[in-house]
Amino acid sequence: MYLTYASAHGHALIDRALYLPRSWADDTERRAAAGVPDDPGFATKPALARETIIRALDSGASAPRVAGDEVYGADPGLRRELERRGVGYVLAVACSHHVTTAAGKLRADAIVSKLPRRAWQRLSAGDGSKGPRFYDWAWVGIDAHNDAAAKHPGQRWLLIRRNNSTGELAYHRCYAPKPVPLRELVRVAGRRWTVEESFQASKGLAGLDQHQVRRWISWQRWTVLAMLTYAFLAVVTATERAENPTPQGVSLIALTCNEIHRLFNTFIAEPIRDLRHRLRWSLWRRRHQHCARTSHYRRRQALPA
Repeated sequence: MYLTYASAHGHALIDRALYLPRSWADDTERRAAAGVPDDPGFATKPALARETIIRALDSGASAPRVAGDEVYGADPGLRRELERRGVGYVLAVACSHHVTTAAGKLRADAIVSKLPRRAWQRLSAGDGSKGPRFYDWAWVGIDAHNDAAAKHPGQRWLLIRRNNSTGELAYHRCYAPKPVPLRELVRVAGRRWTVEESFQASKGLAGLDQHQVRRWISWQRWTVLAMLTYAFLAVVTATERAENPTPQGVSLIALTCNEIHRLFNTFIAEPIRDLRHRLRWSLWRRRHQHCARTSHYRRRQALPA
């Protein structure tokens, strides 16, 4: 279980926890053979997520919102802890998840059929590799008069996402200490994809998945090293973008973690023969990536709504 910190400047993995099935947690000899300490007993993934989030918040991480998939959205303990701390969330839930509305307690998928057409708004959940990720969104107020609302005042919604091409539906349970617009919840829902992006980048650039360890300490050391490596690349990338932004009118994408990684390998790890040639190759690659992205965006915008 990994925790990703995401902002407008970038994202990186900042914590992790190893899930032990009950068969492992209850087997003393097996744990001892793998070097697993006695302290961590059996804990579900939502419980591990709750621990890592609390650890990050107590360490000073500023996070006004938390996003997660269905495994975490279904856990009331995680939701209560975030509400107690005044931290908003946009957590995915299953279509069978029950919420309490003004019309009573209903399944999430039963609410969709009752929504009028005017309830849907087309908004972008952020830019993807082929342009803005547009979906149809609707939200419904929930839990206005239950015990949670009395203990931790705030706004609660069921957020519904509809794919405008396939009609596929996704559901999110949301909370905010203060009123926020729909666009803000959509933005946070889109941030959840940075988790997958962090996984992909950490595996490709820092070898997060290339270990073959079988002991507790070895896994801890490997994952920390890989996470630190990717965090370093993310910080360098964000710093370079801020201090040396791409000039206006120049057909270049902004520097990416992949390009920073490639330049480090070129200038440090590999023998350097012609720095100018390596830099020109980097500019050529970024220019062609800019052309490809522009073409994708234009094609996406030209598609019928």
